[in-house]
Amino acid sequence: MNEKYQKPYDATTVESDIYTMWEKSGYFNPDNLPENATGERAENYSIIMPPPNANGRLHAGHGTDMTLKDIMVRYHRMAGKKALFLPGADHAGFETQGVFEKKLQKEGRSRFGMDRDDLYQEIYDFVMENKHAMESDLKQLGISCDWSRNTFTLQPDVVSRVQDTFIKMHEDGLVYRGKRSIHWNPKFQTSLSDIETKFEQRKDPFYYFQYGPFVIGTARPETKFADKYIVVHPDDKRYAQYKHMQEFEVEWINGKIKATLIKDEVADMEMGSGAMTITPWHSQVDFELAEKYDLPMEQIIDWDGKLLPIAGEFAGTKIHIARPQIVEKLQEKGLVVEIDHDYEHAVRLCERTGVVVEPQIKDQWYVKMGPLAEMTLKSLDNGDYRFITKQHEKIFRHWMENPIDWNISRQIVWGIQIPAWFKGGDITVSKESPGEGWTRDPDTFDTWFSSGQWPLMTLGYPDSKDMEYYPTSVMETGADLVFKWVPRMIMFGLYLRKEVPFKDIYFHGMVLDARGVKMSKSKGNVMSPIDLAQNFGTDATRMAFVVANPPGADMSLSEDKVRAYKKFANKLWNITRFILSNTEDFDYAAYDKNLLTKTEAELIEKSQELKAQIGSDIENYRIHLASEKVYHYVWDTLASSILEACKDDLSGDDDTAKARKQYLLLALLRDSLVMLHPFMPFITEEIWKDFPLADKNLLIVHPWQ
Repeated sequence: MNEKYQKPYDATTVESDIYTMWEKSGYFNPDNLPENATGERAENYSIIMPPPNANGRLHAGHGTDMTLKDIMVRYHRMAGKKALFLPGADHAGFETQGVFEKKLQKEGRSRFGMDRDDLYQEIYDFVMENKHAMESDLKQLGISCDWSRNTFTLQPDVVSRVQDTFIKMHEDGLVYRGKRSIHWNPKFQTSLSDIETKFEQRKDPFYYFQYGPFVIGTARPETKFADKYIVVHPDDKRYAQYKHMQEFEVEWINGKIKATLIKDEVADMEMGSGAMTITPWHSQVDFELAEKYDLPMEQIIDWDGKLLPIAGEFAGTKIHIARPQIVEKLQEKGLVVEIDHDYEHAVRLCERTGVVVEPQIKDQWYVKMGPLAEMTLKSLDNGDYRFITKQHEKIFRHWMENPIDWNISRQIVWGIQIPAWFKGGDITVSKESPGEGWTRDPDTFDTWFSSGQWPLMTLGYPDSKDMEYYPTSVMETGADLVFKWVPRMIMFGLYLRKEVPFKDIYFHGMVLDARGVKMSKSKGNVMSPIDLAQNFGTDATRMAFVVANPPGADMSLSEDKVRAYKKFANKLWNITRFILSNTEDFDYAAYDKNLLTKTEAELIEKSQELKAQIGSDIENYRIHLASEKVYHYVWDTLASSILEACKDDLSGDDDTAKARKQYLLLALLRDSLVMLHPFMPFITEEIWKDFPLADKNLLIVHPWQ
């Protein structure tokens, strides 16, 4: 018997060599796969990697995500399909630039004032370094993707095709430029779409001010300098004596102003006094009301979050500093009626940076979401694609039934530049300059605009031979992307290809710590899949990611859970040592299995039945059940029951009985290695090297049945 089994299993000594062996075999590339039993690999199976951001290392969520997909790919490859796992990396526009800006701050530098090309190149070098590290992490996790087809969202051909999509959408009337209320991040100086923001419940003072004959309420007195319109509900009897568009003279922050009353149903009679003033430039609701009545709009807060000259003595002051000063001035004027110090409200933040978002008005490029959302829902109703988890389908439908036009302009350098040109009031959409005097739009696309086309771009749309893998088999990704990434991929697939990009949508939940708390750096509870793999072995880490992790559910992860599967790997190693040490001189390939007893044949038959069950579970996305079944079979049935029952015959004098048990144990070990391989690829491939099977290929391509 091989001497390596005399020592405990040490994952660190085999995993790197095993992965190198897989890469050299060429089997990650479906073009190189051996033929199956029918003489061909007629059926394609493809998964596209949701591109990890190329700005850092993998986290536990990535570990779960990648492991689930790799299990599917490895199974279908062994099941005889032409399996393609397409890798790639996303430039992650705003998020990456934010990470790089923090690096600049530590170096005492700022992107503002830097040459655009110089900044882009510095970020590019930074990303490429991290991209290689991220790809190294994927290899350490055993991800069997075709690296020869690796794609990056900023490679030239992808950039060109993404820009072509924008031009086509503009020609088709699905893209327009307009001055609308946007979400502005004043610290990072860029606009954001709705899906890039989040709400946080906060407790702030709520102020009631006397505004002529009305009492108005606000949590943001710093925006009220230009408020010259009061809005009440037409049915509010408290204001029945006043007429629509009636004018008043009002003593206000910086003196007397002329105000006008508007009666409109947008006013909430149940909130406060039922009267409100509007700030169209700094409120989405107020902006829409101002458009309805063609009211003037004036900017109060600049792009840095400071008050403009209209604020008089407060000009140039940050709003959080100016707020109490403004209230103090109004108190001196006797205009403060009441202050509620326990007002709870939802504050909109930048999802990535946590910066409070300021509504501003700015010319931006928008995608008309209505027609695309309608197309997407119709395709779902037709059964062109399905959600594995029904609760996520409900969320998806809600978002698609209430579409909001999508702001795709970002005021950052890192990304795909929008192919548009300006000259005075004229605009031309083109990748090339229209001529002298035209200025290129400096804005870049929202990352979701390019990553929404990811299935098409990675497969070389429109004319690459790899489009044979479109639509892909399944999109497995995080549940938080149900209204962000997934609908955009479906929209672009239907719009550009008139075909959905994938048939099944599988969402995994969030990875929590052992106490069920969300992982975050600030809490110090982040678990790196690479650290876990180095400490306990990749196979143990992969099992911990999938056992007890049903689709759509959050999962707790702990070192103890990973450690338990390290013990399981050792158990498999010990089982192998026992079987191989007792079958050294046995010719497994030549043995006539018809010599087995009925009981022995039934044990092999049950093993085959279990293998079929596990295959069915994987095909139907019950991966959590499949992993538990094979775990309990190996530990409880093979090791604790069957192996123990064979010991007497293996050590006895009856050579016929001994041979039957030798064949039985090798057959069950073979089936166990096949069943375990998608979940625990390294240790199973290492053991497979020593399995006594004639004309043996690598386990990664061994037939499932």
